Amino acid sequence: MPAPPAVLAGPLAVNVLDASSLLSAFGALGIAVVLFAETGLLVGFFLPGDSLLFTAGLLCRTGAHSGPHLDLVQVLAAAVAGALLGAQTGYVLGRRGGRTLLARSRNKRLLEGAERAEELLGRYGHARAIVLARFVPVVRTVLNPLAGALDVAPRTFALWQAAGGLVWTVGLVLGGYALGSAVPNVDKYLLPIVALVVLVSVLPVALELLRGRRRAGEGR
Repeated sequence: MPAPPAVLAGPLAVNVLDASSLLSAFGALGIAVVLFAETGLLVGFFLPGDSLLFTAGLLCRTGAHSGPHLDLVQVLAAAVAGALLGAQTGYVLGRRGGRTLLARSRNKRLLEGAERAEELLGRYGHARAIVLARFVPVVRTVLNPLAGALDVAPRTFALWQAAGGLVWTVGLVLGGYALGSAVPNVDKYLLPIVALVVLVSVLPVALELLRGRRRAGEGR
């Protein structure tokens, strides 16, 4: 007996830019795949890592009805695995030709992210930069291959990318879970909350751009 049309259409209608759509279509496995692509492959810079983690935590609580119910342990395991394996893969790719890949790219947003990542490494040192980059969209995508291309010590990178990855993934997932547990029917306000999380995640980039413009203006 053929499956209902809605079931067949579900995976085809998934929106990779929408956290709720991704979670509804793929569940915890989707979290691992998205975070791996966002942190390990330069093509994943546009993926919604922050909002995906927070939304997944929100949907782990009992009684959510605006999306699939997810298991907290599975979500945490998938998030940590995707983020850590992705970053390590990006580093290895960077050591084998990260500079060449970035030089061939014509995506303005990706190139600007590479500039900020390199500035972050120079300003804060390898350890702090690797941890901080986890919380800045686009920068967390390009810093990993860039660290490999700049010959950051493998042990240093592995240690601090793991530390940053754990704080980023576990923090956002548990933040969403805590909010879902504390506020009744919070899933009714899922879209505004996710929009706020996205705004907060983009804020560091906006502030950095403003600082750059001010420095450029002062240098004239």
